[in-house]
Amino acid sequence: MTLDPVNLAAIIAMVVATYATRIGGLWLLRFARLTPRMQASFDALPVAVLTALIAPSLVKGGAADLIAAALTLLAATRLPLLPVVVIGVASAVLLRHVMG
Repeated sequence: MTLDPVNLAAIIAMVVATYATRIGGLWLLRFARLTPRMQASFDALPVAVLTALIAPSLVKGGAADLIAAALTLLAATRLPLLPVVVIGVASAVLLRHVMG
């Protein structure tokens, strides 16, 4: 497998942009005082991003995706975020393989 120089440049640019936004955000937050409302917003951000990533495939998906979503929602009522993500991905992969 070969990597086209244009694709490599795009990947490197994306890495630099991602790193710069993370470091820039951390640098800017050094000068800000977080209110409880801001902290709650930051705490809710991972769930919001995951929802935005998952929702389109759930709407377009079939029965396997809906069952995997239901299992993930059930796990979310009892478990922390990381195990819920693992259960969601694993159940989606397994159910798509089994159900086609």
